[in-house]
Amino acid sequence: MRHIKVSLYTREPITRRYKLVPQRNKPDYPSTTTFVLRYGSTWETLKVNSLAAATDQKIQRELALLRGWVPTTKPKPESKSKVLMLDQAIDQYLAEIKTGRKPKTYAAYHVTLRYFFESAKNKPLNQIVRTDLIDFVPFLRVDKGQSPRSAYNKFESVMTFLKHYDITGKNLKIKPHDWPKYVEEEPEIYEQEMLNTFFAACDSDELILFEFFLKTGMREQEVIYATDRCLDFDGCTVSVRHNPTHGWTPKMYKERTVPVPAALMAKLKKMLVNRGKGGLLFATKNGRPKFDFLDMAKRIARRAEIPESEVWLHKFRATFATRALWAGVDLRTVQAWMGHSDLASTMRYLRPQRDAAVRQKVEAIWCNRSDAVGA
Repeated sequence: MRHIKVSLYTREPITRRYKLVPQRNKPDYPSTTTFVLRYGSTWETLKVNSLAAATDQKIQRELALLRGWVPTTKPKPESKSKVLMLDQAIDQYLAEIKTGRKPKTYAAYHVTLRYFFESAKNKPLNQIVRTDLIDFVPFLRVDKGQSPRSAYNKFESVMTFLKHYDITGKNLKIKPHDWPKYVEEEPEIYEQEMLNTFFAACDSDELILFEFFLKTGMREQEVIYATDRCLDFDGCTVSVRHNPTHGWTPKMYKERTVPVPAALMAKLKKMLVNRGKGGLLFATKNGRPKFDFLDMAKRIARRAEIPESEVWLHKFRATFATRALWAGVDLRTVQAWMGHSDLASTMRYLRPQRDAAVRQKVEAIWCNRSDAVGA
């Protein structure tokens, strides 16, 4: 029997391209690296987080093959050019998403494609036409009660799915006006008066948690999995970092660092000293991730007699971005602090100031002028 060679590769998280691990001068791979073995026509994704562990798996496979083990031959995936039914295409696509993307992403695609299947019904993939996409929009809005923005996002996801099978908007003759329309709402922020009222109703633990939300601009998941290793007390910065202990990675697999006030760092340091141990910054009593931050915020709102509908977690992040821009921090820097992939996302937070100084400037435009209206 011919000996099957075992090769070790890495797979890029976004492009999903494979790179052969060199035999010599092996680079240092981060713990988020995905290692893949190839032997014969079989590809095997390894559940390891280090090159040493991946190499050990490679050796184990080589030994097994030498002892006569034969890998199970997997059926070749359907060719994209082969005619597939819509349900088959959806199953194949979701299987790929589940392997290489986060559970939250998989869940979103699963719901979207299930809705599209309900709307378009099962048919050969090459018989999907423009009217199927046009009819999908009212189906989402009327039958599923989706908001205009959600309908747009799901329409976009279906177009991405179809493009995977070489069915593009150009092929379908999709027009710009076929896409769902929505109004880009201005992000809401907390006014200082409401922040003062909210924080006054917090106990000491709640105060440092929501001050952390406000002054780092971090997303909920980023706060949930933040640890003492994310803190740089000398540089007064907080980093968004991969948490291998809990299998969590940042959005788009991008880590970043955010400068924070020295006063906040002092509070965090005191909190850790009093606790006497590191790990997750805001954990349960037994050290597990805490998932009720929004419920906590709502309870504080009730105590402070603030309408619960006016309090949500992303509003702290929006306030952080808006205040940074108001303070004169440049867009590129705020983009990096927020972890946005494009500048347009950051520019949504570039909104007019409403403080007294701005009001004085507005009054100055029209006052003390002899040609002013009504003078």
